[in-house]
Amino acid sequence: MTAGSAPLPAPPASWTIAPAPVRSPEAVALMREYMTEVADRWFLLHEGRTTTPDEVEGYVAEEPHDDLVPPRGVLLVARREGQPMGCLGLRWFDRERGTAELKRMYVRPAARGLGAAPALLAAAEATAREWGAARLVLDTRKDLVEARALYARHGFVPVPRYNTVEDNPYAEVWMGKELPGAVR
Repeated sequence: MTAGSAPLPAPPASWTIAPAPVRSPEAVALMREYMTEVADRWFLLHEGRTTTPDEVEGYVAEEPHDDLVPPRGVLLVARREGQPMGCLGLRWFDRERGTAELKRMYVRPAARGLGAAPALLAAAEATAREWGAARLVLDTRKDLVEARALYARHGFVPVPRYNTVEDNPYAEVWMGKELPGAVR
């Protein structure tokens, strides 16, 4: 370093992605934040208001996330410097056809743009390949434009509807990605 030059910035902290129990305090907090954000966006778009605390609690109760428990699924949590900053669920959708589904992708606002979402997607793809999945699918809404753009940047393309209205009455967009190299 020469006289008068500033020290180089420290390299960014890396992301740690690991499974977490869906009922752990960190997972419950992340899921509540996820539910609040997606519900608020829907209600603002359709009714010009945000969700009430009672509505959020109702949504959390409706979605116990039991589909993200082994052997059917897993909840991956992204940590930065030990702090949980995001999550992504992965579950079998159709094991016989080798199709796994992404669910409940969320990154806390303070961590957005720092690589958590790509790290979560990479970990989910690696896990799906280990399971023997040959394809990933997901559903989302039209107003979640940032999520749709993220998925497209990571190789997801539009696919026909693969689930029912009962599975997700809010779904408007379906995407998929082939996973070459899966162990079957």
